Amino acid sequence: MSKIDAKIPEGPLAEKWTKYKATQKLVSPNNRKKLDVIVVGTGIAGAPAAASLAEMGYNVKVFCFQDSARRAHSVAAQGGINAARNNKNDGDSVYRLFYDMIKGGDFRAREANVYRAAEVSSEIIDQLTAQGVPFAREYGGTLANRTFGGVQVSRTNYAQGQTGQQVLLGGYSALKRQVALGKATMYSRQQMLDVVVIDGKARGIITRNLVTGEIERHAAHTVVLATGGYGTIYYLSTLAVQSNGSAAMQAYRKGAMFGNPSFIQIHPTCIPVLNEYQSKLTLMSESLRNDGRIWVPKAEGDKRRPNEIPDEERDYFLERRYPAFGNLVPRDVASRAAKERCDNGFGIGKTGLAVYLDFRDAVAKQGKKVIKGKYGNLFDMYEKITGEVPYETPMMIYPAGHYTMGGLWVDYNLMTTIPGLFAIGEANFSDHGANRLGASSLMQGAADGYFIAPYTVSNYLADEITTKVPSTDSPEFVEAENEAKAILDKFLSIKGTQTATSFHKRLGHIMWEYAGMKRNEEGLKKAQGLITDLKKEFWSDLIIPGTTAEINQELEKASRVADFIDLALLIVNDALNRKESCGAHFREESMTEGGEAMRIDDKYSFVAAWEYQGEDKEPKLHKEDLKFENVEVKVRSYK
Repeated sequence: MSKIDAKIPEGPLAEKWTKYKATQKLVSPNNRKKLDVIVVGTGIAGAPAAASLAEMGYNVKVFCFQDSARRAHSVAAQGGINAARNNKNDGDSVYRLFYDMIKGGDFRAREANVYRAAEVSSEIIDQLTAQGVPFAREYGGTLANRTFGGVQVSRTNYAQGQTGQQVLLGGYSALKRQVALGKATMYSRQQMLDVVVIDGKARGIITRNLVTGEIERHAAHTVVLATGGYGTIYYLSTLAVQSNGSAAMQAYRKGAMFGNPSFIQIHPTCIPVLNEYQSKLTLMSESLRNDGRIWVPKAEGDKRRPNEIPDEERDYFLERRYPAFGNLVPRDVASRAAKERCDNGFGIGKTGLAVYLDFRDAVAKQGKKVIKGKYGNLFDMYEKITGEVPYETPMMIYPAGHYTMGGLWVDYNLMTTIPGLFAIGEANFSDHGANRLGASSLMQGAADGYFIAPYTVSNYLADEITTKVPSTDSPEFVEAENEAKAILDKFLSIKGTQTATSFHKRLGHIMWEYAGMKRNEEGLKKAQGLITDLKKEFWSDLIIPGTTAEINQELEKASRVADFIDLALLIVNDALNRKESCGAHFREESMTEGGEAMRIDDKYSFVAAWEYQGEDKEPKLHKEDLKFENVEVKVRSYK
């Protein structure tokens, strides 16, 4: 019998969440003050969860490695947040949003979780509006909406091109209000080193103070991880340099299964690599595809300036290949199409690894003022980085590593396979399947934090009222701290010649080359060997100056790269096991004659949940079979 149970409520899909809330176990207000909760991460999932749980009356400790909770990476989300409100009267509904997400994820997500996210989406907008998030509005005062890839309705609420920042500030303000009231305690500049498990339940964490180097123990009745994704495994990605997968890997090694690790999204609209010294790439929001047209020259190797190439000599390849959706096809489809054009010699720029995103027609039709109102800060950012003015010259874009659909496996309660350990937002695998639709990340994160975790965490805590918070002097805390210290000391004892960043850069190249937009068995097996060799070299030739008892960013990097190396092996293992193509996971052995992804539903209609078996041992695969009772599973077509 499988060790995983999704715990999906019985009943019709549209009634599952309502039934759950009506029958969940409750904690009375006078008992909540007896219960302690740890939340790790302060992004659009973590800050709302911490604020909501604190406002309910629980004692909340919140941790982040940044100097301020408001620096969480959710700040970088640009284009918008989805909600099924049908503001445009164009046929949207909760079911339509649910269906678009299931289809967009290539039928590799759990129906119940996806429907719940769609169901609470409208409440999220009301919550954020009440907090003062300045969403764009129409002339009459109603909320403005725009369209994102993979859909044919306008459901995306936005604040120009800085939606993530504004939405995060709403959550941040709610959290800081609870901190000021003494209901939540904020711990910044803290790196989580381990999860502490006592009698089979998550009871706390071990952290390192990044300013003093001091190792600290923190106990609670439950732990909520809201630590984001691991897209920076590619080194060059759209994520912040410090974004990492360490918390998820620590939980994985303690018994939390990892779901679908190979499902990693490549974003199609990123500023191309400019030089070999870059440490990250810059995202250009998918919202730009509402008004920008993507094209390459029809002639191979055409080196003329874009404005010198007439329309009849341009290939608007997304409009040509996918007439029903055009430039607004999903991210995985757009990314592969751009790669195909570049691989066949039609790419532009010095490297040939770029395509044009052109706003000429939109500016001519709507005027510069209107376009600036929609995307002004994005255009300014592009001009500062490249020196080109997008109002006059097309942007140059190319796909890059972005969001991770994979993450810690969770059940309907958002709880991992470690009782008492929850994972929310991008840290879990639950809502996006094999590909995330644009503007659904803020939606899912906010849904988890504001409207789901407060219920499901309370449901768990109802059985913990008489349980005392364990002493941080207990053997489990002592052992976890000693193990964490031993690893840090091991890093410093190597005294090699290569920096952690140099290893990360090499790992990123291997992953991009063999486990990026396209994958095949030969390449993935080669990647396994290369990563294994890199791991041996890392643990024998790493150099870290300084000590543990001080600010030591090289030590921080080393711990994250060590986790990335192990995670890379897990990703490759998962990619090798899944021989089909689905969403962002594209196996060259499984595609149609037209070069599109080809699923193999009779063999791979499951969530892959990997269980840790020990250092350098093959992980064990558990399968959660996916059952589709409310949608017809069919070939995903955007033509």
